[in-house]
Amino acid sequence: MIDADLTSTVINALLTMSGWEVIASLLGIGYAIFAARESQWCWPLAFISTLIYTLLFWEGQLPMQALLNFYYMGMAIYGYLLWRKHGHTEDDLPITSWAWSQQILFLITGAILTIITAYYLQAINASQSPYLDAGVTVFSVLNMILMAKKILQSWLYWIVIDTAAITLYVQNGYYATIVMFCVYLILAVMGFISWQKFYRQQTS
Repeated sequence: MIDADLTSTVINALLTMSGWEVIASLLGIGYAIFAARESQWCWPLAFISTLIYTLLFWEGQLPMQALLNFYYMGMAIYGYLLWRKHGHTEDDLPITSWAWSQQILFLITGAILTIITAYYLQAINASQSPYLDAGVTVFSVLNMILMAKKILQSWLYWIVIDTAAITLYVQNGYYATIVMFCVYLILAVMGFISWQKFYRQQTS
């Protein structure tokens, strides 16, 4: 049986939800769809979405998430220029697959940076969930680089990151963003399947 107070809280939160959050979420979903199709236009959508989120999270006193989205803005420019450059040559930027050694190094690096960042957040009492907050931020920063370089496994990492992000945003009441990340989970699976197909075509 669903708790009446919880239902009321969710309904009230949805009614008072920022229109800007909804717009940012829709643009974010558009980014994931275009990225899965290898379209360079995913990056302008990402830029506008993350610009809005930077302002929303800063106003909502989530500085780590605001900084993360500010970083995303820069990566959106980098990703667009990188994909556009290769899109004007006969040899498009290829999808590549990482060896296990590269993936292990990636995970170890992310784990170490997460622990250091979480320790700092805990020391200054800047987050209610320092390890979750730090983990989402650190691995999102690292994985965005993989995404821009078209590393196949980046979609698998997004599945884990998105799941952690959903938990974080549930704790802070960003309901449209939660919906967006739920869609991200589905699109991450679809993106991996799509890129894997393209990768096999490249190597065949």
